[in-house]
Amino acid sequence: MRRLLSLLLMLVLTHFSSSAFATETGVVDKADNSFMLICTALVFFMTMPGIALFYGGLLRGKNVLSLITQVMMIFSVVVILWVTFGYSLAFTAGNKIWGGWSLTFLNNVSLDSLSGSINQYVHIAFQGSFAVITVALIIGALGERVRFSALLIFTIIWFTFSYIPIAHMVWGEGGWLIDDGALDFAGGTVVHINAAIAALVGAYLLGKRRDSQHTALKPHNLPMVFTGTAVLYIGWFGFNAGSAGSANAIAALAFLNTVIATAGAVLSWTASEWITRGKPSMLGSCSGCIAGLVAITPAAGTVGVMGALFIGVIGGIIGLWGVVVLKRWLKADDVCDVFGIHGTCGIAGCLLTGVFTASFLGGVGYSDGMTLSKQVLIQLMSVVITVIWSGVVAYIGFKIADKLVGLRVSEEEEHDGLDLTTHGERAYQQ
Repeated sequence: MRRLLSLLLMLVLTHFSSSAFATETGVVDKADNSFMLICTALVFFMTMPGIALFYGGLLRGKNVLSLITQVMMIFSVVVILWVTFGYSLAFTAGNKIWGGWSLTFLNNVSLDSLSGSINQYVHIAFQGSFAVITVALIIGALGERVRFSALLIFTIIWFTFSYIPIAHMVWGEGGWLIDDGALDFAGGTVVHINAAIAALVGAYLLGKRRDSQHTALKPHNLPMVFTGTAVLYIGWFGFNAGSAGSANAIAALAFLNTVIATAGAVLSWTASEWITRGKPSMLGSCSGCIAGLVAITPAAGTVGVMGALFIGVIGGIIGLWGVVVLKRWLKADDVCDVFGIHGTCGIAGCLLTGVFTASFLGGVGYSDGMTLSKQVLIQLMSVVITVIWSGVVAYIGFKIADKLVGLRVSEEEEHDGLDLTTHGERAYQQ
């Protein structure tokens, strides 16, 4: 009898322990979920108000509301496109360039659907925030002269045929570049190079602002630029740390690397400007901050802290060269230096990721069979593919928009300012 009772007790305990284990399998991790919700909100915060304030302050006062409105509309358009078909084509299995249609309109996604240890809805929102800010970055090169309706047409085309396939190639299941071993932790190619090339193409097709030949077109509100920079800096912790996908050690590494790289870039940009131009400027320190953030983005979760410092210092120097020297060589009116900072520092960061991920340089190490030289070559290939892909799609997108509604506003509209002529408002009462 005693043996029978013992056997029954063991069976009951086994049942409850196995049931408890079963309920834990496939259940969301609340800590990870909370962490990713916060990170997602931070990245959306980077676009509104971060990009709006940063770019808005760099323009003249008669165009600041037009820029803010463009950011708001891009946010709205891209979010709708993302949940309609963007997420499915970027993050489901398909071919090397495109994902599949299984999650179109978020079909087959429910409250029980998971992405790793978090709700799939959170993953959809987090990745959607990346899509939003990538398209919003482009408008910094188009300011003060692009037609509002043309920008919206371009947004739909470029998002569909450039952002989505590049996101799939770099991050999606079965993507071309991820399968080849390319490293891009938080968007060096997908976000910064992708947007910067489109911005440069747009600046060329639009042509220079009419006053730029004989007038110094200075930012109208530098405190606004600083405020936007601060918002972007804080939001970037969601951008980089959140790319770990959970509240783990890689998120902690990415967080610290973001701090260190940014500090290094601010100091190197400011020191270089002080030496070469005679004075350290507030605008320069803000630009250095963005340069460091851009440079560390692809490397944040794979390089060591000293590697991040080196990347930040190089990013600050290259960013200054991009907006002072390269911009003059290119002869493009890139109003907010989108290519000068996001393009140059994005490319440098992607290549340096291949170097400083090496374990002997303090990084987390390469995948099996990968060497430093091979990794750098793969990084270079990913940069080249992104440049060509984004450039071609941007050219086609701008040309279609120009054909349909005209890409650039009239000379009279440009003279009076887009706030009044496009939106019927003034930021500042005269």
